[in-house]
Amino acid sequence: MENYTINIQHTTQPEIVKFEANKFLTKHENFEFKNIDEAAKSPIAQQLFYLPFVKTVYISQNFIAIEKYDIVAWPEVENEVAEQIQNYLNKGGIVIKTDEQQKNIPVTVYAESTPNPKVMKFVANRKLVLHAAEFKNIDDAAESPLAQKLFHFPFVKEVFIDENYVSINKYDVASWDEITMELREFIRNFIQEGNSVLNNDAITGAPEGKNGSETSKTAPKPQINIDELDDTSQQVVAILEEYIKPAVASDGGNILFDSYNEESRTVKVILQGACSGCPSSTMTLKSGIETMLRDMLKGKVDYVEAVNG
Repeated sequence: MENYTINIQHTTQPEIVKFEANKFLTKHENFEFKNIDEAAKSPIAQQLFYLPFVKTVYISQNFIAIEKYDIVAWPEVENEVAEQIQNYLNKGGIVIKTDEQQKNIPVTVYAESTPNPKVMKFVANRKLVLHAAEFKNIDDAAESPLAQKLFHFPFVKEVFIDENYVSINKYDVASWDEITMELREFIRNFIQEGNSVLNNDAITGAPEGKNGSETSKTAPKPQINIDELDDTSQQVVAILEEYIKPAVASDGGNILFDSYNEESRTVKVILQGACSGCPSSTMTLKSGIETMLRDMLKGKVDYVEAVNG
């Protein structure tokens, strides 16, 4: 299993810095501790309060945020704090002490339609995964307990999980009016009981294959190393991330950069979730994504293709 790594994230509040982990730290819960006594249930927070500049410790699903007193500046101490947290986690340190009363966490899930009539988006009020993952069948879902359970419903065709939602692609045997409530309640109960959505190995990703392709369908596509791409590819990735991905995510899908061919001026992308196989996806590619890339990267991009439908 991959070790914890901690990434320093500055916030809009200069006195608060987030130390973001590559794995979940808590089961869908958030905590705030203002002193060492309040942190009795969190050994890591208690340890952090031994640092004289720590004022408040916030622990969320995949990060620890610290508010400091003004006696130091963050650039002077943030690297040491990140290293302390990382070493603590990798030695098996406890983040939050749990008991049976904490097992069931109130969770809400609502269903939301998507542009793809075969796909429904089920949105939770909790972060479910750190990286997107798509499963085409139950064999693909070996590293996702939630997806495996969903494939036991005979009408579930594909499952896509990202951030705080699950997109389900169904077979035509059932209508959404007949199955939406059943799926919504199942997903809500699964999360509320504290079950894992993705196993740790799947959450942290898999080694990247040739041209950034997946080496395993059970793991999400790893993050692209931007520094290894050519200048145009880097610009394409930036545009996808800033302008296109948020809109696609709101429809229950995801878009990933696959490759760029300088000779043909063609960008290839991977569509996931509700966008994969959607009747309107071709129109979206041509009238939306392709037009935007043409306008923003004049003379560099003429065509956009989806490599998986």
